[in-house]
Amino acid sequence: MYSRPQKLLAELLGTFVLVLVCVATARFSPLASASAYGLVFGALVAALGHISGGHFNPAVTIGYWVTRRFGTLDTLMYWAAQLSGAAAAAYLLRLSLPESVSSFLMSDTLILAAGTTRGPAMLIEGTMTFVLVLTLCATTMDKLRARYWLVGLAAGVVITAAVLAGGPFTGGSMNPARAFGPALAARQWAYQAIYWIGPLAGGVAAASLYDLLFHRARPVPEKTHS
Repeated sequence: MYSRPQKLLAELLGTFVLVLVCVATARFSPLASASAYGLVFGALVAALGHISGGHFNPAVTIGYWVTRRFGTLDTLMYWAAQLSGAAAAAYLLRLSLPESVSSFLMSDTLILAAGTTRGPAMLIEGTMTFVLVLTLCATTMDKLRARYWLVGLAAGVVITAAVLAGGPFTGGSMNPARAFGPALAARQWAYQAIYWIGPLAGGVAAASLYDLLFHRARPVPEKTHS
């Protein structure tokens, strides 16, 4: 078992890398940016999932809280670690790149596509996050030992597909931390509610639905007799 500080450090580092890669590749072609998001998330879950559960996203953590698999204190501390990692990544980009370049990169999750209003954008973000969190629930919850390489593979594919589908309209965030870090560093808070309410609602809905329809008792490891 890992200690709480170790879990929080894993969440901080994982979210840091995730946001760093996502923001740095946000202005690539849609396929490249979607693939980068999916690949880095999948790799981080495979590498760090056995330590912290591989959330790297407040919308995932709230799903564990609403189904009572996480306490309130752990949830708030995970959120703090995730937001800190996201802010650190955004500030690193801001300090290491020319201002014109960093501002250009960080504006991707703050601007909606022409003709996309707040309501539909929130629904798009919520739906994409719903699919992601449902996938994570199905591959991690109620399992004695989750196979995090498989969790990462499944989540990475889902994220890539979701960003390709919804990214042209909202940027394909699915993660309040991913939106928070660049907004803090760039001091641009427009549309932040979309990237918080939509994903958090999607995470709550997905975890609650999974718990309602598919919950089963966590398996107990067999005792060994000497």
